[in-house]
Amino acid sequence: MIEYRPLPAWLLFATLACGTALCPQPGCAHPAAFTLAQIMQAPFPSSLTAAPRGGAVAWVFDAKGRRNIWVAEPTGGTKAHAITSFDEDDGSHIDDLAWSADEASIAFTRGGSIEDDQPANVDSAPSGPKPREVWVASRSGAPARRIGAGHSPSFSPDGTRLLYLDKRQILTAAVGGGAPQPLIVDKGMIESVTWSADGKLVAFVSDRGSHALVGVYDFSRQSIAWMSPGLDRDTSPVFSKDGSRIAFIRVPAERAPPFISRRSGQCWSIWIADVRSGAGRAIWTADAGAGSVFAPTLSPRNLFWNAADQLVFPWERSGWLQLYAVPVGGGTAQALTAGRSEIAHTSLSADGRRIVYSASKEGEPDRLHIFALDTDRGSARILAADTGIEDTPQINNAGAVFALRSDGTHPLQPVMLSSNNRWEALAPQQIPADFPSAQLVTPEAVTFRAEDGHDVHAQLFAPQDRDAKPRPAILFFHGGPRRQMLVGFHPMGAYNWMYCLNQYLAAKGYIVLSVNYRGGIGYGLEYREADDFGPGGGSELHDLLGAVAYLKARKDVDPAKLGIWGASYGGLMTALGLARAPDAFATGVDYAGVYNWATFLTSIGLPPDTPEATRRAVESSPIATIDRWRAPVLLVQADDDRAVPSQQASELLEALRSHHVPHEVVIMPDEIHDLARYASWMKLFDAAAAHFAAHFD
Repeated sequence: MIEYRPLPAWLLFATLACGTALCPQPGCAHPAAFTLAQIMQAPFPSSLTAAPRGGAVAWVFDAKGRRNIWVAEPTGGTKAHAITSFDEDDGSHIDDLAWSADEASIAFTRGGSIEDDQPANVDSAPSGPKPREVWVASRSGAPARRIGAGHSPSFSPDGTRLLYLDKRQILTAAVGGGAPQPLIVDKGMIESVTWSADGKLVAFVSDRGSHALVGVYDFSRQSIAWMSPGLDRDTSPVFSKDGSRIAFIRVPAERAPPFISRRSGQCWSIWIADVRSGAGRAIWTADAGAGSVFAPTLSPRNLFWNAADQLVFPWERSGWLQLYAVPVGGGTAQALTAGRSEIAHTSLSADGRRIVYSASKEGEPDRLHIFALDTDRGSARILAADTGIEDTPQINNAGAVFALRSDGTHPLQPVMLSSNNRWEALAPQQIPADFPSAQLVTPEAVTFRAEDGHDVHAQLFAPQDRDAKPRPAILFFHGGPRRQMLVGFHPMGAYNWMYCLNQYLAAKGYIVLSVNYRGGIGYGLEYREADDFGPGGGSELHDLLGAVAYLKARKDVDPAKLGIWGASYGGLMTALGLARAPDAFATGVDYAGVYNWATFLTSIGLPPDTPEATRRAVESSPIATIDRWRAPVLLVQADDDRAVPSQQASELLEALRSHHVPHEVVIMPDEIHDLARYASWMKLFDAAAAHFAAHFD
């Protein structure tokens, strides 16, 4: 349960008067045309997973915190329907969907924390937290059944066995029933499992802390062979079609300070090894300079063995994350895609003949589309491009392509590419009739100059009633920082909800500028790995100051009523703005932000390694100029946050008190960084909207 610290009368009145968005009181200068509950009600789809052979596709719908698996069979004419029936907003995520070999069942992970292996008690259950668990749901309608504590399930190709992970173990369970048994008990934390096509072998990644190894388990021999083991970080194993060889990515083990820019380093490589002996060699190594540091896509897999005996992988040799292919025998990597755009998610058909991927088009960096690339053609083509956003593509052996799609005014939905090259929604009936699409605005992609002259990308939400009267404006900063906001509902859950709040604030009559500051993805290597970034100098502050100047130069903005809000790294940006530009902002809302880089890095076990690094970290933090902070702030924190420990909020709170800065605090007992419960998002957004209303209306 979320609890509020006691609110003063003025803020309590603002909450009661403006929190519903429909109040007639004089204090609400611009009631919104819809409520927060209305825009937050559309179910959010995730974990889209196509059946490998049939025409079915599955996904997770999060409907006000009640998460369930849905299945659609568009080729058979069957309407989308739920195959699980969880009915509580208890913070239990569902992900890791895996189809059985006969496509009659789907295994999945269900649990209260996605941040680490430690369970979280996000709904404050008296019995305490529950671990992540593996379940199996039947397409026949039978109740889902629990298999055991763990995650990342996968069925064997012959359909007789289910494997899943639990910390240092791989467990196995017979599909027909019986208690799970350990298959492998390892020294390291096991990160992934990959089956060979014949089901006789399993590859896994064992994280040993300082390094990671790829192992292959042979069921017939009941033995493990380590693939050319070393002291680097091996990942992304993929079998050859006949199962005799395995390829993997090797990333050199380097001590690299977190959040510090790295445009080059020790070169990563691709290896191939014999599965029985483990003997292997590097068949390709990245060039020095740009692309020498491995940059993954957003997909869980980043290495593919296609039907032409090529290995396909992401590389940013050009300064942009693109797809390349190299023959399995070695040689020069050939670019499969090109341009000033970025690959987001990639999927390979089971027969290895076709790749589908999401990426931006050149010249449209704030929108993603789906592209297809055939092994025998080598020329990428865009699929059904329009003004929407399409991401997380899936493809089955029949060639059917699925994706998640949204646009500026319509929420994310699972879709299928039709025979006439159009995206068709698979569950349109699940969008509530009173979802306020007609009252939403399509944000405009804008570019402006940072204080130091660099270009900055953003999306501008301008209210529908575009009168000449200057109005309040609010800066929004996403987290990450390796994230990117788009010109529509976002494919990632947290940013989808934050997009909802930005739309609601625009409906209240505020101008909202969502800033994709340096350090984020989507705009190339140099933008992401900006000089003097983060604890190495805080150069992202230049983008914030440029955003302030951009807003103040607009005739429709009241420069005396600027606000700022953000979450996680966006919370850091909020605190930086209030501490470094005290004359610019009237107020702010800071969720889970970093306040002191030095103590934050120490708390996560990665302290600055020199006195000079510590000095730069402190000087790059809001703490360095806390004595200049004057504007009131709403400080929000989840107290079981493992990404940004609540110590950061405690340090900031102490500093605000000592400098007599007006502030209010909302603490969320037992919640985690990404806010597992729908009720938690609503409490955060209600409090944020009320805070801005109290200062701007």
